[in-house]
Amino acid sequence: MGDNGYAAWLRYDQMTDEKLTDEYKGWTGELVLPSGVPVEGVLKTAAQELSRGIRSMIGTTPTVTHEASQQRFIVLDVLGGGTWVDQASGIVPALSDEGYILKTIHEADREYIVAAGRTEKGALYAAFHLLRLLQSGAAIGQLNLIESPKYSLRMINHWDNIDGSVERGYSGRSIFYEGNKVLTGSDRIRDYARLMASVGINGIAINNVNVHREETFLITEKLLPDVARIAEVFGEYGIKLFLSVNYAGTIEIGGLTTADPLDPNVRAWWKEKAAEVYRYIPDFGGFLVKADSENRPGPFTYGRDHADGANMLAEALEPYGGIVLWRCFVYNCHQDWRDRSTDRARAAYDHFKPLDGRFEDNVILQIKNGPMDFQVREPVSPLFGAMEHTNQMMEFQIAQEYTGQQKDVCFLIPQWKEVLNFDTYVKGAGSTVKEIAAGRVHAYTHSGITAVSNIGNDENWTGHHLAQANLYGYGRLIWNPELTSEEIAKEWAAQTFGGNEKVQDVIVNFLLESWSIYENYTAPLGVGWMVTPHYHYGPDIDGYEYSKWGTYHFADHKGIGVDRTVATGTGYSSQYTQPNAEIYDSLEACPDELLLFFHHVPYTHQLKSGKTVIQHIYDTHFAGVEQVEYWISRWLELEGLVDEERFRHVAGRMNRQLENAKQWRDIMNTYFFRKSGIPDAHNRVIY
Repeated sequence: MGDNGYAAWLRYDQMTDEKLTDEYKGWTGELVLPSGVPVEGVLKTAAQELSRGIRSMIGTTPTVTHEASQQRFIVLDVLGGGTWVDQASGIVPALSDEGYILKTIHEADREYIVAAGRTEKGALYAAFHLLRLLQSGAAIGQLNLIESPKYSLRMINHWDNIDGSVERGYSGRSIFYEGNKVLTGSDRIRDYARLMASVGINGIAINNVNVHREETFLITEKLLPDVARIAEVFGEYGIKLFLSVNYAGTIEIGGLTTADPLDPNVRAWWKEKAAEVYRYIPDFGGFLVKADSENRPGPFTYGRDHADGANMLAEALEPYGGIVLWRCFVYNCHQDWRDRSTDRARAAYDHFKPLDGRFEDNVILQIKNGPMDFQVREPVSPLFGAMEHTNQMMEFQIAQEYTGQQKDVCFLIPQWKEVLNFDTYVKGAGSTVKEIAAGRVHAYTHSGITAVSNIGNDENWTGHHLAQANLYGYGRLIWNPELTSEEIAKEWAAQTFGGNEKVQDVIVNFLLESWSIYENYTAPLGVGWMVTPHYHYGPDIDGYEYSKWGTYHFADHKGIGVDRTVATGTGYSSQYTQPNAEIYDSLEACPDELLLFFHHVPYTHQLKSGKTVIQHIYDTHFAGVEQVEYWISRWLELEGLVDEERFRHVAGRMNRQLENAKQWRDIMNTYFFRKSGIPDAHNRVIY
């Protein structure tokens, strides 16, 4: 039997364990909604999702009622409303607005499971958590779980264009647009909202940060009625809608000759647009802005700075509670490769650090996880946490732009966990990125985490079936960053591929190794960008070396790497707080995995592993191919255990990954052998 992957991790397969099915039936026959709670909006969605999942897994539909008639039942509720559930649940610790409890109550004449949130959104998340437990076959007779999300803003950014294309999209076309029209009647949008709510996402920006002329009309009456219909669907699942806006909208569609943020007419135009948006979408989240970056318009044109530009939009949104997400991906993309003093890695810090304290409270600076651009390996951006008086949020990329483009498997949760666990020391030890993003190191008014989406209209959402793990894992990680990569992978594998232990074992272990495998056959020791220009898939070692984009490896016959030290390089290492600045600046102390990001070294430089740099390059590229071959053999063992459609699809993608790995191995090893003249110590074939 085939499975196109459309249901993703909300498959809710019918249970085959009769004993467990009978036990669950005893608990799920009745769904009680206390009469004091209005059953509408998000709470109604929660009840529908619970009923749908139970019916699919157990085969019976719960009776929805206000009065329990059975000895066992489930209660779906909002805490603090004065219902009997408040008393029965006992003392509940302080929950955030989106927190919830899952608790089994045992009374003399009845037993019941309380799935209750501090708000309706919390109740929805409780419902999905209960369904996740049922999918995994967990015992539910003694539940006592209390959950609150770590981050208040948990977002997805879509890079979808209104013509239906998706920038850096590897999963088909947009689910929101086609032919310059908004797809208001698409069932996929509701199903996407279900998937996102199930892992706790509460904000989605639905258009590309590179806003073209047609997308500029999304904040006008021409398209707002259609956008409002999408916002309504998202709202039923507790998700706020955001829009990327064109900073030069006043010129593009507003009839003005300027976009100067200090011009009264420009400010008035944006206030008018904000009022218009909120008339159609009362719970609108706010604006996402890419300005003065990669040829996008911005305040620099008028001699203004980012604070001037962001504050103008913040002023327009403030009366409605809206926020401005201002991207810090700003650098000179017209560099001269001959100028070795220019360093793209420095740019975000240099632009924004001096502006600390100048931004309005409803502005959040959105900072990419690394100083470059979502590379396979780069250090954490030194800007993160460096601005004590300016709201910040982290930006990841679920779309695998530089990590295999959903053709190659690259499970990104281990990478993101490294970023979140990184200690910045901005307020001493313990100033980790995960605490900064939660607003607990600096007292940020708004903070959180966002990521670039990896979905499209492919049947399975993400192109590669296994790429769904990154989307699921992102949501789970930013709800609770203490979850391990293995826990997240196991959850996803069980919900998506069922309960067969061999299938789960292969998938989980392949996922956990996949990032290091991809790094092995692509980027050595922190050097990135050796990719096909603009396309960013496949090797082209010098593709960006002499380009205006400013991403170099400086490989010659003597050595490789970028000198970012204070004494002899660009000084980038000094942007970090001690002791990180000293560690990265020191050739001896710098971690091997980032060595070539911070230092230019001879090919014969000895790593902490005892290998030379050149031998490490050879060994890892040979190993990467061998690892892909090994996991292909393990996947083939699952024939007959995984439905045929997904089995064949993944096998085909893995064979494609093998060809990519071989291409990387042979081009990289040949390039560096010819550069260095140093042979492989093991005499393997290098062309």
